Amino acid sequence: MNKRNNRNKKLKIIPLGGVGEIGKNMTAVEYNNQIIIVDAGLTFPDDTMLGVDIVIPDFSYLEQNKDKIKGLVITHGHEDHIGAVPYFLKKFDVRVYATKLTLGLIEVKLKEHRLDTSLLKIVHPGQTIKLGDFDIEFISVNHSIPDATSIAIHSPVGVIIFTGDFKVDYTPIDGVHMDLQRFAQLGSEGVLALLSDSTNVERPGYTMSEIIVGDTFKQVFASAKERIVVATFASNLHRVQQVIDATEYYDRKLVITGRSMENNVKIAIELGYLKIKKETMVNINKIDKYNPSDIVMLTTGSQGEPMSALTRLAKSEHRKVKLMPNDTVIISATPIPGNEESMGDVINNLTELGCDVVYSKLADVHVSGHACQEELKLMLSLVRPKYFIPVHGEKRHLKMHAKLAEQVGVRPENILIGKNGSIYEFDKYSGKINGQVPAGNVLVDGLGIGDVGNVVLRDRKHLSEEGLITVVLNVDKKTKRLVGSPEIISRGFVYVKESKDIIGNARRVILNVMKEAEKKNITDINYIKYLIRDRLKSYVYTEIKRDPMIIPIIMEVDTDVKNK
Repeated sequence: MNKRNNRNKKLKIIPLGGVGEIGKNMTAVEYNNQIIIVDAGLTFPDDTMLGVDIVIPDFSYLEQNKDKIKGLVITHGHEDHIGAVPYFLKKFDVRVYATKLTLGLIEVKLKEHRLDTSLLKIVHPGQTIKLGDFDIEFISVNHSIPDATSIAIHSPVGVIIFTGDFKVDYTPIDGVHMDLQRFAQLGSEGVLALLSDSTNVERPGYTMSEIIVGDTFKQVFASAKERIVVATFASNLHRVQQVIDATEYYDRKLVITGRSMENNVKIAIELGYLKIKKETMVNINKIDKYNPSDIVMLTTGSQGEPMSALTRLAKSEHRKVKLMPNDTVIISATPIPGNEESMGDVINNLTELGCDVVYSKLADVHVSGHACQEELKLMLSLVRPKYFIPVHGEKRHLKMHAKLAEQVGVRPENILIGKNGSIYEFDKYSGKINGQVPAGNVLVDGLGIGDVGNVVLRDRKHLSEEGLITVVLNVDKKTKRLVGSPEIISRGFVYVKESKDIIGNARRVILNVMKEAEKKNITDINYIKYLIRDRLKSYVYTEIKRDPMIIPIIMEVDTDVKNK
């Protein structure tokens, strides 16, 4: 009887982020009223999300099924996989399983949010843990951060593999090789579904080894005349190790600037993931005690972020360091789409200061942490999944990855391309997309989580483009007739001193509205506000073709008391 019931139970895979987009990765795996969650990442706001700090997945489906959640498992320590963990743990009291470095990075976040860290549980690559009906296996892979893993979920219906972010590096910096043998073994035993990283699917061939960057660093360091500044992602700890190695090779001193870089390096050294001699590191406050030619600065800002250390250095606004002609700046990253302009501005500013700027178009100072086409085909060939689900990519990436899967023998009808919230449903004999759950964006603005929606964003966009006019009126409490003269306050609309005619005419429009209200005996305050807004909007647009936000404020005063 039980066997028959198990045969009829469905396994559901529900991505809540990371499908049809890059970033914000989060997936629920559900079977027999039990849910395992893989990753809880964030993404950063686009240009339309004014004032928003970060974007996290919508947890509403999980909140509806709170009692089913058995645990959160994490593939690696990048923000797009761990950034939403603090917000998740504010809602769900569940254990978090990840490798040592990944948990170290999460722990810092939880302390910043004043959350309990006792729910964090360390696992090791090669280890399998049991959560309900699931056996969760962590498999070592190469990426741009140590301790990265793929996750194989062994369920009663079959094995599901999440590659996480990966590349195949035959000469890894830390000597930890990707466990290709285990993937092949799982493939020979039978894999129900593979969910694979699609980020670099547009790039043919293989991703270069990280060791190439180290060789380039040594070449650039050898010819540098004065101080060297290296900007990279704070979480790219393999790159950081290469900077340390080159610094020590040329007997220089390393100075670190940028909050996230300082935090990550500190954690990685404490946990043993970065190797550095004690005498190599110098506090930034003591930088003036050394000749510029003795210094290497490691900094954030490889994407031209406005408040980053590199951007402040390029604008000569850094509080403790001023770049000089003949300093060498290495930008060890490629611009994320959308950041090209800000990155170009930083390079131009550095060039104007007289610095020698080295970036990815000029030298091999960056390699990706994601698999290119041949590595993606290798993963598919080793695992030989019955069903294939491309993830971690925009729509074009998912479709191109699907074509690669066809080339290596996956049947087209077994390739499932969905979107965030799609329910991928499997039994031992079939798989399909069957339904949808809520899976939108939750915007985090300061301490507010989810309180900024489309209406607020639309208002912010309106204000940023057209400005604001506030009209302040006093009216008699009983008669609703105007008392005194209306006051007009504008922000981001026109420069008042040079636009007296427009402001004066706007005041006349308001006075005409109040005369009309008196003549027609209109006493409804809200309707009077509507008339002011409507007439003023029409006047301004006719006059200067602008559409500012107009906010009438009407205060009722008791004139009888005033007269007494």
